[in-house]
Amino acid sequence: MKLNILFGGTSFEHEISIVSAITLKEKLSGFDLNFIFCDQDHIFYLIDPLKMRANTFSKGEHKKMPQLGLTNGAFVQKTLFSRKTYSATVLNLIHGADGEDGTIAALLDFFGIDYIGPRVDASVFSYDKRYTKYLCEARGIKSVAYEVLAANEHKDLKTPYPLIIKPARLGSSIGVSIVRDEAQLDYALDSGFEYDSVILVEPFIEGVKEYNVAGFMAEGKMYFSIVEEPQKNEFLDFEKKYMDFSRSEQVLKADISSELEAKLKANFEKIYTNLFEGALIRCDFFVVNGDVLLNEINPIPGSMANYLFEDFKGSIEMLSRSLPKTKKAKTSYEYIHSISSAKGK
Repeated sequence: MKLNILFGGTSFEHEISIVSAITLKEKLSGFDLNFIFCDQDHIFYLIDPLKMRANTFSKGEHKKMPQLGLTNGAFVQKTLFSRKTYSATVLNLIHGADGEDGTIAALLDFFGIDYIGPRVDASVFSYDKRYTKYLCEARGIKSVAYEVLAANEHKDLKTPYPLIIKPARLGSSIGVSIVRDEAQLDYALDSGFEYDSVILVEPFIEGVKEYNVAGFMAEGKMYFSIVEEPQKNEFLDFEKKYMDFSRSEQVLKADISSELEAKLKANFEKIYTNLFEGALIRCDFFVVNGDVLLNEINPIPGSMANYLFEDFKGSIEMLSRSLPKTKKAKTSYEYIHSISSAKGK
């Protein structure tokens, strides 16, 4: 199977995307893979698979490799006397801005390139945590109570302590703080606003049970990963989530009842259906007093949540065969011709 792995991008999660791509090189061994790196100047480079190492990018060695452009249906490498196209399905592995905010999805749609990943509308509702809350409200999915605070406004928060501060448009637990009393609030707000102009304030639920499940739709059927109960301290901070996620061994299935597992999967399917087709996503849930609450949607999870699947390669193959197709409008110029005929031109 041929895939173009697209990674990098301009975001606070740029380095995470590089680690994800290196991990998938191992997990998808045996596939015919091209690695396409988007640097922080939005230049695309074709990376030598033998040099898919973190220091290739930290030392700037990628800049010696071929640059790519885009043409209808493919990435393209042009030289003075030749032109080579890379028309395989793209696997969007850019985390955060560019990859998860809909920018890359719109670019690939514009050039008619098939890709695995969230479409523009799915990106909008999962990248911004405010819109994820609106999605929950529209689809009858319970989520944690919240307040929204913008950098240019000052208001008294209604959420009782302890509370948690989250940048609205950022993942990987970057800029997230637990605030136990008023003395800690200003520092936490400053930290959150360093990364985004809007933050979410939620109650911090001590000792909450958290479960993660990933999945995708292929040939009209939902396919789920195992349900994981992540090991954590107070919350999954950046280091725990992403210095550890490059693991490629499957994790253990959570020891939960079949009833709870069914609830988690039913909520996942409500979120996914008629929005995330074409993507493999992971949803993180809290369980409080028997209620399943959505914590967040990961539209491009780190290393595509490979560690949750018994057959990750098979899952990617199935998904690649079931990508949504965009219906193209046909232009006939009949209206212009009729006007021209009426004017005798």
